[in-house]
Amino acid sequence: MPELPEVETIKSQLNKKIRDKKIKAVEIRLAKMLQGITAEKFRKITEGRKIKGVERRAKLLIINLSNNYSLVIHLKVTGQILFFKTLKDFEKSKSNRAGHLIYYFTNESVLVHNDTRQFGYVKVVKTKELEKLFEQEFFGPEPLAKNFTFKKFKELLAIKPRAKIKPLLMDQTFIAGVGNIYSQEVCWAAKVFPTRSVQSLRPQEIRSLYVNLIKILCFAVTYRGSSVDNYLDVEGRPGEYVPRLKVYNREGEKCLRCDGTIKKMTLRGRGTYYCPKCQQ
Repeated sequence: MPELPEVETIKSQLNKKIRDKKIKAVEIRLAKMLQGITAEKFRKITEGRKIKGVERRAKLLIINLSNNYSLVIHLKVTGQILFFKTLKDFEKSKSNRAGHLIYYFTNESVLVHNDTRQFGYVKVVKTKELEKLFEQEFFGPEPLAKNFTFKKFKELLAIKPRAKIKPLLMDQTFIAGVGNIYSQEVCWAAKVFPTRSVQSLRPQEIRSLYVNLIKILCFAVTYRGSSVDNYLDVEGRPGEYVPRLKVYNREGEKCLRCDGTIKKMTLRGRGTYYCPKCQQ
């Protein structure tokens, strides 16, 4: 599932490519991807509208329209958002056959939403009601926001002293946007075993978790995220962060920090990689 770095990458690219463009028509090939709205009403709200801008909250992509409505997109496991400069480029692509929601712009460019496993969705919300939606989802703070300080991080940890650190980092009500890949990378970087309880963490380990959380997320954004499955950026390119992953999906390989061997366990139903020697 795309995490914060992947969705942030898509958001930034879309702001450069579709901001101020007008939607000429929308082709809906899979209506079930529209959550809580009919295809007819969806077209009525979107067609003829300009894109005011694109935002991100947690793992959600938000496209704001000129009529004060917003499209809230969750890519889930296999969702992709792909941009084509021309209609001809789109017609020659595989997305012409696989696209589920297709947005045609008046300048002949095209935006395609694909989703192989069809777990993702698009929800239409009045822009002024976005914050209410986010509150209903119980999203925690954004880790890359300026107000996400070390003090704030410590305060959040103190609320759940018995929680295991790796699942807690993945808890969207604790911190928004972090998933299975980056929570493992943060634990490895901080030399913290994934099942450690919050109350067992030493002050320097808490500091290291915070510093590495910010560092790794920013670094992953710089390299357009990790393509470990279906993720592609809007230009159809895989992210370039996978070769820089230190522990994820490296079972049986030597630890990059010590002479230990990376092992794998299942934690809360998710595969979790760790070094038994240097993660304590």
